[in-house]
Formats: sequence, C-alpha cells, structure tokens
Amino acid sequence: MNRRRCAVAAITVVCALTTALAVPATAAFAAPSPAPSPSGPARPPGQPNQPNQPKKSLEEVRAEIEGLYRQAASATDAYNLAEEKAEKQSAEIVKLSAAIIEGQARIESLKARAGAAARAQYRSGGIPEEAKLVLTDDPQLFLEGAGRLLQGQKATRDLLTELKQRQDDLETYTQDAGTEWARLEAHRAAQAKARKVITEKIAAAEKLESELAAAERERLRELERQAQLRAQTEWLDSGALREINRSASPAGKAAIEFATSQIGKPYVWGAEGPDAYDCSGLTQRAWGVAGTAIPRTSQEQWRLLPRVAVKDMRPGDLIIYFADATHVAMYIGDGRMVHAPRPGRNVTVAGAGSMPILGVVRPDK
Repeated sequence: MNRRRCAVAAITVVCALTTALAVPATAAFAAPSPAPSPSGPARPPGQPNQPNQPKKSLEEVRAEIEGLYRQAASATDAYNLAEEKAEKQSAEIVKLSAAIIEGQARIESLKARAGAAARAQYRSGGIPEEAKLVLTDDPQLFLEGAGRLLQGQKATRDLLTELKQRQDDLETYTQDAGTEWARLEAHRAAQAKARKVITEKIAAAEKLESELAAAERERLRELERQAQLRAQTEWLDSGALREINRSASPAGKAAIEFATSQIGKPYVWGAEGPDAYDCSGLTQRAWGVAGTAIPRTSQEQWRLLPRVAVKDMRPGDLIIYFADATHVAMYIGDGRMVHAPRPGRNVTVAGAGSMPILGVVRPDK
C-alpha cells in the first residue's frame, strides 16, 4: 500500500510539473551590496551626490557603469546555467513519470494474471496439482502432469519475481522523481535570484547614464571607445599577433559565418536568438549551427572546452574575458572578434584585445 501511495504521489507531482513549468519563477532574493569604492563608502548606483561630495567625472561614471554591467553579466551566467539545469530536470521528471505509469500498468497486469490463476484453481475444486499427480494411475498422464507442474511452478516463481522487481522499480522511480523535483525547485530559485540581480544592475546602469546630458552621453560613448582602443593597441604592441597565423577549420568557418551574420542584432540577457543574443548565447548558437554542441554559459565554456594558448589561436576559437570568465567572443582573425557586448549594445566586431583576456578555448579540437 505504501508503494501505491508513493506511485500516486509521484504521478501527481509530474502532473503538477506541467503547470509549474509554464509559470516563471518570482521568488525574490537580496542583491549583493555594492563594494566600497577606494574613495569612500559606496552609494547606491544612480543616487545623486550629496552636497559635500564632489561630482564624479565622466571617466568615473563610465567605470561605474561598466562595473554594473559586468555584475549583470555574471548574474546572467548564473541565470543561464540554472535555466539549463532546470530544463534537464524537467526532462528527467517527464521520463520518470513515463516509467512510473508503465510500471504501475505492468504491476496491475501481473496481479491480474495471478488472480486468474487463483480463480482457475478454485474452479477445479481447489485440489493442488501435486495431489492430482499422485492420484493418477496412468504413467503417461503422470509424466505429462509432472512436466506441466514444473512449468507451472516456474511460471509462478517468475511471476512473483517480476512482480516484486516491478514494485521495487516503481518505488525507486518514485523516489527519483521526488529528488529531481527538489533539484528543479532549487534551480528555479537560483534563476529567480539571478533575475533580480540582473534587472537591478541593468536598471542602475541605465539610470546613471540617463542622468547625463546628451553631450555627456556622447562623450561617455567616446570614452568607452577610447578605453577599448587603448587596450587593443597595448595587446597588439605586446606582439600577440606575431604567431597567430592559423586558418579556421571547416566547422570554425561555418561558426564565424553565422556569428557575423548576426551583427546588428541587440544584446538581451538570456537570449539565444534568432532575434537577440547574450554573449554566450551567440557563441553557443553559432557553433551549434556548425554542428558542435557547446555549453550554454561563458563560465562553462571556459571550464569544459579544450584550452589553447593565445599564440595558437585560430579563427572560430572562443576568447574568454575577465578573471571570472563572464564574457565570451569569437575570434574571426586579424586581431578581431565578434561578440554581443552588453545591454544597450548590438552584436558587433571589435578588437580581440579590447578587454582583459582570460584565455582561449577551441570547440572543435
């Protein structure tokens, strides 16, 4: 009876999943507090300066906005990873539900067979087959009866063995379904936490920029371009390209062709195309089109894909940026890469050294 209750409970859980998967998670979690700045305690992003505080320079504002978007990028990776795991848990629960339903049906079939055998014995007067065998005087009937008796005994043992195995399997499937459900809920909670951080950081960055006059916003964009140009120039001056002269593989060429065809489409966190992308959504989709499945997030791409030295980089390879691996781009040759930069920007081509490079990975090594 306990096993039956477990099976019914598991099937109920699976049915509830259909509704749960259609409803986005809304749990709220506190976002991490901003780190103190070297000049003193941090103030909430976008909050006006106090009268006794000097107005921040545009370069300081640029750095603050960049920091907020980087925090949003880190949370986006956490969101994407939680989403990927939630999808796997959902698929596993659906598979387990099918096994539970099939197992329950098989148990009912086995019970029906056992009941039919019992009813047949009752109709024959309830005399055991062994007794009938002893009472016969015909040697031929005795031999035939002995054979049927052995077959019947084996069939009964097999029936009982299968029934017990199916009941054990059903209990295991039920327990596994409960475990997968708990994991699904944990990943949905992680998604909700990351979603809150992302929206807060992006809103704070956008507020900072919106408080600037039009001329200041244009100057801010110019400062951003200058910072990227300086970083790219320093990277090239270091001799980084001296040994980078390799050609793309056939799959790499296909990935580059797809990625560059997305230029101009907007960055949207969590997006995987076809109308918008985040940084790892673009690289994953491009390599998927080229026939190679790669992890969803930049951090997982860095952790799981084969690494190559920068000097051995070839077009199609993925460049991972920043110490926490929160950004990824695709190298396209001649010191350039294509990437989805951040909210408010579109997929574009930029200098491969315009951001701090953590390392390079190769999807088709």
